[in-house]
This record gives sequence, C-alpha cells and structure tokens, in this order.
Amino acid sequence: APLVESGGDAAQPGGSLTLSCRISRLPFVVYHMAWFRQAPGKEREAVSCISWRGDTTYYADSVKGRFTMSRDNAKSTLNLQMNGLTPEDTAIYYCAAGTAYCSDSTDNFWGQGIQITVSS
Repeated sequence: APLVESGGDAAQPGGSLTLSCRISRLPFVVYHMAWFRQAPGKEREAVSCISWRGDTTYYADSVKGRFTMSRDNAKSTLNLQMNGLTPEDTAIYYCAAGTAYCSDSTDNFWGQGIQITVSS
C-alpha cells in the first residue's frame, strides 16, 4: 500500500499520541496531504491538511491548538502530533494524499486507517 499509518493506540483524556504516515511508490512531494477521521455514526471529516509545499495548513476547529501536522518531504512522511486528547477524538484516522488540497476525494490515495481510542 502506498500509504501506511502507524502510531495508533489508546490514550487517556489529556494524553498525547503521534500518528505517522509513510508514503511509498508515490512522488510524495507533489501531493497535498491530509489526515481525516471518522467516528462511529459520523461522516468522515478533515482533521488537518498541508499543502505539498508545506506553506498552507488547515486544522479543524475541534483540534486547533491541540494537533500539529508536519511533513518531511525528504523522508516521505506525514506526522500528526495530538495533544490534549479528549474522548471526542476517538475515531479511525486516515492519511490521504491528493492533488486537490484538503479534499475528501475518491481520487485520493488513502491509508488503511488507524484506530485512536481516548477513554479513562
């Protein structure tokens, strides 16, 4: 698979986790990257997006100030540092690569998804 997520796990409220997405067999530097998540019974939503140059970012209001996304073009890796986790962050998180910035498109390349569970 061209996108493989890692770092998923369980955390307590207020805890931290770091997700990573390793991209292979794709020209990572030309793709906009994003993290999406889907909670049970909810639609998939964009959590954070970063342009291919890394000069434009988006964060959902619900994660602003708590989550930080970064990309390392040299290592073809996308990271999501998640601090101050709450139970509302519980979801399956997906890494996505696409030519449209911050788009939930079927044309994107998608990771397999990784579960994050926040509970006490």
